[in-house]
Amino acid sequence: MTTKAIAALRHLDLDERQVKTYLALLKLGPASIRDIAAESGINRGSTYETLKQLATKGVVSYFPKGKRRVFQAEDPDRLLNLAESKQQALKQAVDQLRSEIIPSLKQTQSPLSPGNVRFYEGDDGIELVLRDLLESTAKDPERGYSVISTKSLREHLYRPFPNFTRERIKRGIKVRVLAMGEGGDEAELAERKWLPAGTASDASYIAIYPPKVAMISLAAQNYPVVVIIDSAAIAYTQQLLFDTLWGLI
Repeated sequence: MTTKAIAALRHLDLDERQVKTYLALLKLGPASIRDIAAESGINRGSTYETLKQLATKGVVSYFPKGKRRVFQAEDPDRLLNLAESKQQALKQAVDQLRSEIIPSLKQTQSPLSPGNVRFYEGDDGIELVLRDLLESTAKDPERGYSVISTKSLREHLYRPFPNFTRERIKRGIKVRVLAMGEGGDEAELAERKWLPAGTASDASYIAIYPPKVAMISLAAQNYPVVVIIDSAAIAYTQQLLFDTLWGLI
């Protein structure tokens, strides 16, 4: 079995020992604990506990043979049933989060929570901002969002999310860009104006998507540092400044 296939089984809440035990039993056919342990390379005590866990999940069964138990792997189709059950449970959890839990938690959240300002680092931080942009602005794609970016940061921006522009266009989200320095690709649903920039200008990217403002800069060795401010007042002020500058160019 390939590494990718084993990884897929791990997504079914089967740990490494359970996967090894199931594969060993599938290869052996009906077998004793001793034979399963030998095939999987797991000690007998752990093998027995693992077989009980797999039986609970419905992918292993057993039957008596004399004074011993003989175990057998259920048809691999059971794994699909396991995946579908997990998928259904996850969908129910997502629906409950959306309809009940998240609204309830938002009501108890303090408006002055320090969570209104969040810091992230690295490519993961950039990807989080880009995905947050899509999710937030998709509610009003016609309104879109506004961006101020420098030439020196643009080459790093979409590295962790290369399909961002394609996804933005697919969702019908508009963007206006004030680009500092030459360059920048033209794209659908995007308006771009340029500002002159000196050669020593620092790398930065500011996205305004009320009630949020996201700022990305590069530290030493082009390491991304990200700040997201969730404040309607700050976003309004930044949007006003952007609109004023946009109208003057």
